[in-house]
Amino acid sequence: MSKQIRWGILGAARVNERLLPAILQAENAELVAIASRRPGAAAELLQSLAPDRTDITALDDPLALLMREDIDAVYLPMANEEHAHWALRAIKANKHVLIEKPMALTVTDIDAIQALADKANVKVMEGFMYRFHPQHEAVQQIIDSGAIGDVRMVRTCFSFPMKAARMYRIFRDIANGGGAMWDIGPYAIHTARLWFDREPESVMAMAKLNEHGADVSLAGMFDFSDGRYAQFEISFEHARRSEYEIIGTLGGIKCNIVWQHAADKPVISWWTDAGQQEQLELAAADHFVLEIEHFSNCILNDTAPLLSLADARANCAAIEAALKSVAEGQRISIDG
Repeated sequence: MSKQIRWGILGAARVNERLLPAILQAENAELVAIASRRPGAAAELLQSLAPDRTDITALDDPLALLMREDIDAVYLPMANEEHAHWALRAIKANKHVLIEKPMALTVTDIDAIQALADKANVKVMEGFMYRFHPQHEAVQQIIDSGAIGDVRMVRTCFSFPMKAARMYRIFRDIANGGGAMWDIGPYAIHTARLWFDREPESVMAMAKLNEHGADVSLAGMFDFSDGRYAQFEISFEHARRSEYEIIGTLGGIKCNIVWQHAADKPVISWWTDAGQQEQLELAAADHFVLEIEHFSNCILNDTAPLLSLADARANCAAIEAALKSVAEGQRISIDG
């Protein structure tokens, strides 16, 4: 068996600025081709990010990429509303699929992806690259040590001022994948869920919508029962933040930057009611490379990905409930 997974990329989205180099750097991955429906876009991206790599094919037809027998796995960074459609096409072509978050806009779509992936015996994972950064293991170790007691509250904040070049993200309504929730919201919801041992039971949320019906700012709270809550805040109008805070019965932890760049050294701050104040600085790491290496290893060794389809389904269910709360102006129960 080969020790490298042969990758293709479906789409020339902006996130490729981080993901494409990650495939090139990963020890167990090889980039074979990239495709985009926009004529010349794939070739332009390759010229920009990997000008010396003449061995990578640029295509103007995503279906042609899926039909190639020399590709084992595909990364799918198309528009949010297209993820499910193209994921199903990739699975039908017997490709393993790493789907940029969100995996899909509905739980129904994720159920369809799950059913087809099981039938085709392929790996599928939602692309939350942040989960592969070692800093979150360090946070878990602090929690496991008992230093902050039992986790009772999580607060997640993901925001940045929208630049003109990115305005297309809010030119379509929420139902069609537009707005902050479907763009950066999946991170806020995922990190809110991560630190509890159960799924939220209900949610209350509110949002500012623009003339297109897209949310530009959204905030809310999940109820995990028994006095355990998670606040989440996402915005295209607030100052840049990428952080979460965990409050326990004895103290708290703050992850100061979740979306790390490869050269950034992460800093984790934590404290206790007893007066202990600690700041932990970790080594830099590229979570995009670690994500690609993890998924490639899962394929090579036939092991389950860290992020399961059940996790993707639960994240989507939480998002759907939050958006329903915004639309109806009331607390919404989250179905399992």
